[in-house]
Amino acid sequence: MQLIQVAAVALNQTPLDWAGNTENIQAAISTARDQGASLICLPELCITGYGCEDAFFSPDVQRRALHALQEILPLTEGIIVSVGLPLFHGGGLYNCACLIANQQIQGFVAKNHLAGDGIHYEPRWFKAWNSPHVSQVEIEGQSYPLGNLIFDCGGIRIGFEICEDAWAARRPGRDLSQAAVDLILNPSASHFAFDKQEIRRRLVLESSRAYGVSYIYSNLLGNEAGRIIYDGAALIASNGSLLAEGPRLSFQDVVVTSAVIDIDLTRMNRARLMSFQPDQLGQSESRIVALFRFPKIDPQFGTRSAETWEDSKAIKSEEFSRAVALGLFDYLRKSRAQGFVISLSGGADSSAVATLVWLLVNLGVAELGLQTFQSKLSHIPELSQQKTAADLVARLLTCVYQSTRNSSETTEQSAAKLAAAIGADYRKLDVDAIVEGYVELVSNALGRELNWNSDDIALQNIQARVRAPGVWMIANIRNALLLATSNRSEAAVGYTTMDGDTCGGLSPISGIDKAFLRQWLLWMEKSGPPGTGNLPVLQLVNQQEPTAELRPQASHQTDETDLMPYKLLDWIERAAIRDKHGPVDLYRLAQVRFPAYQSTQVSAWIIRFFQLWSRNQWKRERYAPSFHLDDENLDPKTWCRFPILSGSYQRELEELRALVDEESTN
Repeated sequence: MQLIQVAAVALNQTPLDWAGNTENIQAAISTARDQGASLICLPELCITGYGCEDAFFSPDVQRRALHALQEILPLTEGIIVSVGLPLFHGGGLYNCACLIANQQIQGFVAKNHLAGDGIHYEPRWFKAWNSPHVSQVEIEGQSYPLGNLIFDCGGIRIGFEICEDAWAARRPGRDLSQAAVDLILNPSASHFAFDKQEIRRRLVLESSRAYGVSYIYSNLLGNEAGRIIYDGAALIASNGSLLAEGPRLSFQDVVVTSAVIDIDLTRMNRARLMSFQPDQLGQSESRIVALFRFPKIDPQFGTRSAETWEDSKAIKSEEFSRAVALGLFDYLRKSRAQGFVISLSGGADSSAVATLVWLLVNLGVAELGLQTFQSKLSHIPELSQQKTAADLVARLLTCVYQSTRNSSETTEQSAAKLAAAIGADYRKLDVDAIVEGYVELVSNALGRELNWNSDDIALQNIQARVRAPGVWMIANIRNALLLATSNRSEAAVGYTTMDGDTCGGLSPISGIDKAFLRQWLLWMEKSGPPGTGNLPVLQLVNQQEPTAELRPQASHQTDETDLMPYKLLDWIERAAIRDKHGPVDLYRLAQVRFPAYQSTQVSAWIIRFFQLWSRNQWKRERYAPSFHLDDENLDPKTWCRFPILSGSYQRELEELRALVDEESTN
């Protein structure tokens, strides 16, 4: 019985942070070695960071990556380590995994299938490796093999699939299986999206079963470069059984997940597979033999160790809470901002953002402990002097309520009581005089008095814009990051004021629809994540109808009156933008999906959506960076591209009007 202990590592890296990335790699190797691992799989491009973007082209970046690789070599005595880095060869740049055994580079495997859809732009920088041959790359006077290599280390065969390779139809795994590899390593940079972890589990489990191998999957962790959040959650499976699963969305920089693999059992199960037809490599050029001796170890019976929240019935709410909290935490420490400022209106969106900052502190302290949490934010003055999580919130979060004559007592009380409940520093600014000053100034310039009948939008927008300078000023004074509070439903139709409520350096919820936000706030009121508890004070938010509070109170303004029901709006957005249905097809679908609404009303809402969507692309181009949370994102920089100027679906909408008119006459 030949047993080996392997480790899959999740790392929280930062693009171009040479010292920090190398320290994390060193810590991962040390921790895995202490746990008894002989083979360690680190994530994709972990030396440089995955999100270097056009900096990958820099020769200096490539040289520094190789220098960092040389620094790692001495740490690998008696063990095998795979590490990811870019490698320039033959005029092209390749996304590679390097296998090191006992302080010696054994060779490089280049990624076969590049991720070029959605948020990924790898073909912009890298070339896909599609050669059956093995090349030689020279590094500091020594030559090393580069290609689709199989490493024979002490009689155990090791192959690679690098992230996207495993998701492609013609993946390397089949050839590796026929070559009788024992282990497939998958160093990944797989971004967070709702419900994606279950897909990963199935992928890893089925790969290990179908190919008759043990499969080791590592991943990046946290908010690496600003927009994309990584789960971590390393996986180790063998012959269709999950041996170990690491924690997801951890606040740690390094998380090591290990398991003991029975090589003989893996081989026996593969031999039983009818689909296995061994391709005897013999002395093929793609087979790299390394002298290595695995230590003899005793059997261990590990179990899957996913956290209890992973089995929650409210898994999307759990994921949202933890992903955004981690994303905010990493953004705070990596940007070296000294806290957050929020223009807290007392409504759903700004209350959700404030709650997420509260969760950041409470989830982080619960996992790391108070001192470690403080040490990771050591750049913030006086933070180390705080004694409790509540003290930390008071130091890190400033909430500002900015009233005008159109603000209500309801929203003011909601904002004040929420800020008090979460422990935030609460400030109030009365900006009504400033609004009236601008109205008078413009009225005098135009030679007429502005009024709500003819100047409705302008009078609403000036209130939102007047709120920007004061809250920006507070953020500047405190060296803090101003968080914008717009959501995805508003972004889809431009129901927002540029340079008003869109102001901020980061927009953490602009990838989330309003319907889910309202559902999540109810969950936070009643339940909340294990370990943090709920916030009953959110009842004051949840009992309100969403409103911008920009028109006089007598108008009883609400978002849904201005637009349409949010549930319908979010459905139209998904059907039109994600699923690419045209207006007529969407109308037919909506009649089935929403039979309670009159056909004429549904068609009017659909027409309104397409008109507003087309008209407001320029706004979406100007939003502050947002977190990618699902495959329904509208961020034009990372996911959904649309022309700023277009035909605005005029012909398509004419066809819809004609169809509705025809139906009404029949």
